[in-house]
Amino acid sequence: MTPTTLDLGPQALIVARLAEGVTQEQLDGVTPCPGYAVHNMLGHLAGLAIAFRDAGRKDLGSTTDTSPSDVAPDIEPGWREALPKALDELAEAWRDPAAWTGVTRAGGVTLPGPVAAAVAADELLVHGWDLARATGQTYEPDAAALRASYEFLAAAAEDPSRGGGIFGPVVPVPDDAPLLDRAIGLSGRDPGWKP
Repeated sequence: MTPTTLDLGPQALIVARLAEGVTQEQLDGVTPCPGYAVHNMLGHLAGLAIAFRDAGRKDLGSTTDTSPSDVAPDIEPGWREALPKALDELAEAWRDPAAWTGVTRAGGVTLPGPVAAAVAADELLVHGWDLARATGQTYEPDAAALRASYEFLAAAAEDPSRGGGIFGPVVPVPDDAPLLDRAIGLSGRDPGWKP
């Protein structure tokens, strides 16, 4: 299931605040995302914010056609100002009803507008959790983004062509666990992960 409309702004703001809380000393720290240090995760968030901003605007090109696996993400000088700006622009792009119509592209994949928005919500939610866990920050995601992410991840986990998950094999989590833990498990991460 995909949302028909979803304000990505609250979750984007949460991610921006988490990024603001990262110290210089934490940039080389490990994250729950295999092979990504904190600086790589921040670079990935910056790249996906731009890609999904452009996907929402239907401004298709190199930012929407590049697969995330094609580029080793990293921060660039000025990332502390650029990342929040890109996250804000991402949210604004998806407030336009035209973003939800027709098809768009992100990560080199053509998607219906509502599916692209669900993917954006999921990316912000899961990688926000990654960043919070890696840097020891409290994480309380936006409830609407959490629901959208969970529904997206649950549907993907049931798709046999995906092998059980989007980011990796599903990590079993009790049915009565908090929704965030269940979403994180569906993403292929252990909700109890610590650096």
